[in-house]
Amino acid sequence: MIKLKPFALFIVLSWMCIQTQAQETSSNAFSLQQAIDYAYKNSPNYLNAENEVLMAKYKRKEVLGMSMPQLSTSVDIKNFLEIPTTLLPGAFQGLPPGTFIPVQFGTKFQAQGGVSGSLLVFSADYLIALQATKEYISLMNINVTRSKTELVSQVSKAYYGVLVNKERIKLLDANVTKLEKILNDTKAFQKQGFAEQIDVERLEVAYNNLLTEKQKIDRLIGLSEHVLKFQMGYAGQDNLVLTDSLNLTESNDISASKIDVTKRPEYQLLESQQKLHTINIKRLKFGYLPTLVAYGNFSYMGMRNDLSYFKKEHTWYPTALVGATLSFNLFDGFQRQYKIQQAKLDLTKGENNLKNLQLAVELEGASSVVNYNNASSSLQIQKRNLELAKNIYDVAQKKYAQGVGSNLEIINAQVSLKESETNYFNAIYDLLISKTDYLKATGNLVK
Repeated sequence: MIKLKPFALFIVLSWMCIQTQAQETSSNAFSLQQAIDYAYKNSPNYLNAENEVLMAKYKRKEVLGMSMPQLSTSVDIKNFLEIPTTLLPGAFQGLPPGTFIPVQFGTKFQAQGGVSGSLLVFSADYLIALQATKEYISLMNINVTRSKTELVSQVSKAYYGVLVNKERIKLLDANVTKLEKILNDTKAFQKQGFAEQIDVERLEVAYNNLLTEKQKIDRLIGLSEHVLKFQMGYAGQDNLVLTDSLNLTESNDISASKIDVTKRPEYQLLESQQKLHTINIKRLKFGYLPTLVAYGNFSYMGMRNDLSYFKKEHTWYPTALVGATLSFNLFDGFQRQYKIQQAKLDLTKGENNLKNLQLAVELEGASSVVNYNNASSSLQIQKRNLELAKNIYDVAQKKYAQGVGSNLEIINAQVSLKESETNYFNAIYDLLISKTDYLKATGNLVK
């Protein structure tokens, strides 16, 4: 057994703790793309969309199975507690006409076992159903794309919300530290008779308000993290570590351009539904065609007065047949014709929905451009306002320290600074959200 000196043991334990902490940190550390990738694997709604694709594929295989031979087997054993009675004409025994002789034919036990099969030779419904299942798979794949777009949008917005709130708390911490120092200095001045009690109380009110604001942001960070966890499908109790930062580059205004509506999954879904409406019309029209099914059966029957079915001297009687059934509908009271008219109206409604969606997408695109440009302009203004508010606060602080300024100037400057910081971070969040909405509206959010 290896013995470690106390110092060496301490080093080993420290290294193990560091490794464990690093593993725990890496397990809940996410960049935006990592958060999106995690959501792909864990979001219940997105996983359900992927399952719908698998279900559609299995449905197609189920329909394909209709064209294969259908085989079945059965074994039937009957025990006649009373053997069936048959009436024979009495004339067979010289009795008067109109009289009957009751007789019992058969055995107490009857057993029958056999195999039967059928094959669908031709059915218009089958051919149309096969085509419809193929289109249905395509529809479910498009639905996955739509779910992916929604998921990326939701995770991105939640991620940005956490980042913005964490940046806000950093500035609030710095402001709290600055104001706390001024408050402590003023208290010291008040004890020496160089400041009044009201000056201390004014600063203390401002300081308490700033602490309250900081507590609100702390709670808001916790809430925004819960929102992000929900969108990601993250079930962990640990706080998330976000590795991305708010690196905003100078953004230029974008101009409205014609949006390729075919990139939008919503449009692709409606197009796929239109194909299904067309297939449904074809199905109803082909319903006038006949259906042809071939079938066959082979079985053995054994009749005994006891259950000794497997003795060699007993005989089993075979039965075999093959056949085909051709069926078609002669007259249905024009029901199918009216169903065709209804299906055509569904197709027309789908065309109107496509036109309406195209108009809605164009409106959404134009609106997203305006929102993005407004957010970009607002961010530049709020950034400048924040710089001015910081400068005013620093000047008021220096004047107060030199004895040529009042605490009212500091309080007013601090209130303006807090308001400017709030407006600045709101502008950052609005820009990030409007950019996400713009990419979504143009169909470029998911590559």
